[in-house]
Formats: sequence, structure tokens, C-alpha cells
Amino acid sequence: MTNVGFIGLGAMGAPMAWNLDDAGFDLVVYNRTTDREQPFAEAGISVADSPKHLTKRCDVVCLMLSDGDAVAEALERDLGVLDGVDEETTVVQMSTIGYEETLAAAEMVTEAGGRFVDAPVSGTVGPAREGTLVGLAGGDEAVVGGVRPVLEAMCDPVVHCGDVGQGTNMKLFVNLLLGDAMSAFAEALVFGRQNGLSVSDMRTVIENGALDCPLFAGKGATIADGDFDSRFPVDYQFKDLSLALDRAGDIGVPLSQTAAAREAFSAARARGYGEEDMAAVIKPLEETADVSVRED
Repeated sequence: MTNVGFIGLGAMGAPMAWNLDDAGFDLVVYNRTTDREQPFAEAGISVADSPKHLTKRCDVVCLMLSDGDAVAEALERDLGVLDGVDEETTVVQMSTIGYEETLAAAEMVTEAGGRFVDAPVSGTVGPAREGTLVGLAGGDEAVVGGVRPVLEAMCDPVVHCGDVGQGTNMKLFVNLLLGDAMSAFAEALVFGRQNGLSVSDMRTVIENGALDCPLFAGKGATIADGDFDSRFPVDYQFKDLSLALDRAGDIGVPLSQTAAAREAFSAARARGYGEEDMAAVIKPLEETADVSVRED
């Protein structure tokens, strides 16, 4: 059985790691803050004392970290992943980071003698727990094929998007659309509520027409209930829209809707809602219009 290391045991990473254990992989975990390692240690799962020592023990090393800086730090730090890489190691980078950051990480790993797969995921905490994230893999077909069983323990489906970097481009594509759609949905709900429409009626109309989709159904329900517990926080959506805009600038694609959406999420962050669920993008709009989009 493949030895798999997992670095990054946050809200997404922890359930992904548990799914690897459930699938029967020989799992080793590491997290910079050791309190997140404790449940794994108590379950008898091996805990490494550094990324290097984890990498030395594993054929596949998965990274699920907050941003590009965290990924670079895990790779390059003293006793980092690169210190443990050899020709038998495949590093699977699953965090949402920028395109150029992805290429830089791939270069570092390959120069150290290892293999690299770019494999961010689409989905939030619920799919992470259920093992139904969408895996967005970029890399050599044979290398991706070699880690497909690992990816399939966490993701259903796994989509091979092309070469290294294309997994990241696909993630930026889908989160660009997610942020644009969420900010537009928030505006529409505030517009309707200020016009005297009931929240329930607006949701019924959306969910029984051409605009019906899991995003609007799910976020409509949480907004109506006033539930902004974080599944995917405002801060992360702002980060991903910023990454998409950076990439668009590099390739000459105008993203006017996405730029406006990022400003909506920026406003939510500025008012202290950065750690709340992305649906909290509606709150500054509610405050400005002096209206509440909640069930009566």
C-alpha cells in the first residue's frame, strides 16, 4: 500500500486526510500547529515532526495549505519537503495558489529529483468530509495516473486538466465563477427585499426556474436562516478572485465582472466579515440598504 503524507490539517485538510486513512493508505500527517495533529495521533496515525521527515517516509506527499507563501515555506524551510524528496517522491499540491506560484513549486520539486502534480480541489468542507470534492489535476499523464488512487480517496470525480498549471487554471476558472455568481446573488436578494419581496418567494422562484443550482439553493437557505458559519470564508474567496485577476492580467483577458465581485468581497472583509462564510458578502449590501434578507 502506498505511503501517503498529508501536510495541512485545517478545515479542508483534516477531513481529506481522514478519507485517506479510511481508504487504507499508510498515512503520515504534519501540521505547523500541533494541536491539529492530536486527533490523528490519538487514532494511531503517524505524526511527523517536520515536513522533511514526513516526506522521507512517504511515496506521495499532499499539500493543503492556505496560500502560495505557505506552500513555498513548507517546501523550502529548514527540514522542509525539498529536504526529503527523492526520485520516488510525488508531491501533490492541492492548495489554491497562483499559476506562477504553481510553476515555481513544480520547478523546485523536479529540481530536487521528485515528481509534481498540480491538483487543487473544488468544493467546501461538506464535500471534503464526504470525499466528493472535484479534483482538478495538472501534470504528466503517467504521473497523474500514478497518484489517481490517492486523489480518488478524496475526490469524485478527478479531472485531468492538462499539464502542470492547468489544474490551477481550472480552479481559478471555477472560483472566479463562484465569486461572481455569489456577489450577483447577494445583490439580487437585497434588491428584491428592498422592493418588498419575501425571501421565501424569491427562493421559490429561483429554485424552480432556469437559475436553479446548488449554490443559490444552499446559500439562499443559509442567508435566510442568518447562518454565516464558515464553509468557505470571505477571505479565501477574495484571495481566489485576486489570483484570477492577476492571471487574467498576465494573459490579456478583461474581467470586469470579477473585478466588481472582488470589491464586494473586499467590502465584506473591511467590515469584519472576512472569517465568515462567503455568503456574508451580502452583509455590507444589507447595511447600506438598511434591509435584512432573512425569513420573515
